Amino acid sequence: MALKIGIVGLNGIGKNHAACYQEEELADLIAVCDVVKERADAVAEKYGIKAYYSLKDMIENEPDLQIVDVTTGGIDNGSWHFEPAMEAISYGKHVLVEKPICHDVKEARELVAYADKMNVYLGCNLNHYFTKPAEKAKQYVDNGEIGELVYCLTKMGFNGGELNYALAKSPKINGHPYFHMKAFLTHPFSVMRYFCGDITHIQTFSDRPGFRRSAGDVMVSINSIHVKFANGGVGYLLSQRGDAAYGLGGWWSVEMAGTKGTFCIENCVEKVSYWKAEKGIPAISSQPTPEVTDYGTTDFGRTFNNRLHAFLEDISNGVPRDQLRANGRDALAVLEYTFAVIESYERGGELVRPHPLPALKGNPLFMK
Repeated sequence: MALKIGIVGLNGIGKNHAACYQEEELADLIAVCDVVKERADAVAEKYGIKAYYSLKDMIENEPDLQIVDVTTGGIDNGSWHFEPAMEAISYGKHVLVEKPICHDVKEARELVAYADKMNVYLGCNLNHYFTKPAEKAKQYVDNGEIGELVYCLTKMGFNGGELNYALAKSPKINGHPYFHMKAFLTHPFSVMRYFCGDITHIQTFSDRPGFRRSAGDVMVSINSIHVKFANGGVGYLLSQRGDAAYGLGGWWSVEMAGTKGTFCIENCVEKVSYWKAEKGIPAISSQPTPEVTDYGTTDFGRTFNNRLHAFLEDISNGVPRDQLRANGRDALAVLEYTFAVIESYERGGELVRPHPLPALKGNPLFMK
């Protein structure tokens, strides 16, 4: 049976979610909400549904509403997430929130704890690993074909360079040094954690290029981040916001190497390659031929459909809340990593231990 959904926040991402729900058999979008009346009215008219201009009105006038999808933005793309998410949870509604889960990590901790207290599902749009290449790569991991983690190399950024640069005019970006960290590091960190597990140590060397300095741009746009995983493996994340042209692997690449094999995903949705560790290979030799699965697509937009479907599928199936894919705790973890990066940067590159996550309680109905 389709789940009844209301969206709050109808700029670009909100309209994207609304369009995805029209294709989704598990979704019944019944209402939309935005404080800017024209935005709400336009989407409501397009889909023949009710428009509201306050979340309270939408929830109280739609008694069958089950899910509130929070696609508001704000400073660093996240300062307007906390209040509507908390309000929806206070009414006992399940919530999906855009990334980052919150603008402030203390608010994120409170939000996750409140969802747990109210016994509702809280998910986040960590959509970058809801892809065919990631699914294939996870099979390599789960089947033991990677083995014990040795390292993970991740590169995610934007194509650009000095000739393509212009100072951002938006007040949610301009003047905020950590916009790129808060708005974007959620995605690469979520992918690294998905494949490799929790991160226990973080150190960064971050900066911005001269052309940004000359323009008065304070954004710390280049991030060179070294991490250690709880399982003993190490990792490296390189992220930049349009400060350079793409290199190998395109805008998004993840390489996970283990004692039994290595995979590399290129351009997020495009392809995955796998190299099997074999006996008898000389220490220095030509590279063995990988197993390559090329999905023949560059349509990143479908990751939104995939992720929203997974959220609705998990709720429909009644999975334990701690097993909800890309749940609030997962989103909190990557925000903790982001704030550890900020702390390391502010301390001149010191090693930082991320704040510990809340302990898993487990559901008595599923743990026997």
